[in-house]
Amino acid sequence: MSKQPIRILVVDDHKLFREGLIALLNAAPETAVVGEAGTGAEAIAQTKATTPDVILMDIQMPDMNGIEATRHIMADQSNIGVIMLTMLEDDDSLFAAMCAGARGYILKGADKAEVMQTVTAVAEGQALFGPAIASRLTTFFQKGAQMETAIVPFPDLTDREREVLTLMAQGLNNSDIATRLYITSKTVSNHISSIFNKLQVADRAQVIVKARDAGLGQNG
Repeated sequence: MSKQPIRILVVDDHKLFREGLIALLNAAPETAVVGEAGTGAEAIAQTKATTPDVILMDIQMPDMNGIEATRHIMADQSNIGVIMLTMLEDDDSLFAAMCAGARGYILKGADKAEVMQTVTAVAEGQALFGPAIASRLTTFFQKGAQMETAIVPFPDLTDREREVLTLMAQGLNNSDIATRLYITSKTVSNHISSIFNKLQVADRAQVIVKARDAGLGQNG
């Protein structure tokens, strides 16, 4: 019995690039493109509709970027291998993508052999990223383990809400918070509304005072 091809979803807002990548993947017997999307929201919908093994996900897209889309997808289907598509080896955005659940990245100028090698490795459960990002991930998870043993302020908040609250306490506005966390401004507003409700405050000034009294935002 022949091995089933790797099912791939291609996500990129540039139609010509997307079509070229689809043609490359469909020309190889070991891969088959089962869907495509041009935005993060479409990627989430197509993932549910096509159940791919691997997603090739552009980082920068309108509406919802690839990092936030990856976070949504991993929350529901963590078995899927997400590979980020990027123009540059930008450590910050790639680190954020790995924290969101991505398993690797491909530069948009990569040749066919490199694309196929990365897709195959990720489909087999491997994670591929450079040494600088690997080092940052190790530090990130070590800090996370240390924080689990510490007293966490506002335990009713989710981890993401606590991140938003910390940045608010540092004086960042909604747009800056969205940029820092690679999420949309609307998502930031939703988190802030939830924070207000859980902490029983009426406005931003009150919640910032509470956050600073609890020690949040002091290192910003």
